[in-house]
Amino acid sequence: MSPKLLLVEDDRSLGATLKDRLKKEGYDISWVESLENARKELQMGFPDLLILDVGLPDGSGFELAKELGQKPNPPPFLFLTAVAGAQDRLRGFELGAEEFIPKPFHLKELLLRVKHVLDAHRHVYEALAFQRSIEYKNFTIDFKSYTIQEKDKPLQRLAVRDMNLLALLISQKHRVVSRDEILDKLWGEDSFPTNRTIDNAIVRLRQIFGENGQEAIQSVRGVGYRWIGEIH
Repeated sequence: MSPKLLLVEDDRSLGATLKDRLKKEGYDISWVESLENARKELQMGFPDLLILDVGLPDGSGFELAKELGQKPNPPPFLFLTAVAGAQDRLRGFELGAEEFIPKPFHLKELLLRVKHVLDAHRHVYEALAFQRSIEYKNFTIDFKSYTIQEKDKPLQRLAVRDMNLLALLISQKHRVVSRDEILDKLWGEDSFPTNRTIDNAIVRLRQIFGENGQEAIQSVRGVGYRWIGEIH
């Protein structure tokens, strides 16, 4: 089944070009030009990926991203924008954006980023054989909604790549997963992360698990990481 995409773009020339190219790439794509019509599309069901312009005639794409963040199991999304200042990028990522692509952009770049986001989301389910959730100590890890909840504590929503990293480590329980393997499986050859990028993601995961973080995710000096926590 072809991945379903929803493009929200008010520039008709760009929208038509993107729809045509993405359709040729095998995607099932719908295109709307306003927040109002995007909301109507989303009421009928979530796509596999939302491609969202920031500047729209009836509001900001940030508004829609914020609304989606309040719903269960929201779709992943990336922003397209003619304004790509540091504050806008920061706001976009705080809202949960997978990518923030400034205009003008090369069409091939967009296609690669779309593929990477979709591949990253599929990895969670492949890694854990479609298991929806698992328990670790007082934590419930829900791979479908990208959330972790400690008993009697607020729900925490993870960035997609952080959850994918966790899924990869758990799926390879007790085996050391090298940094090179992590980079290859979660970022791919067309991104430019560093070992520090992975280390920072590990820090974030450990912080979520609090005092149990170091116990669950073990560092193997010069190689990578492995999950050693008991799950059920």
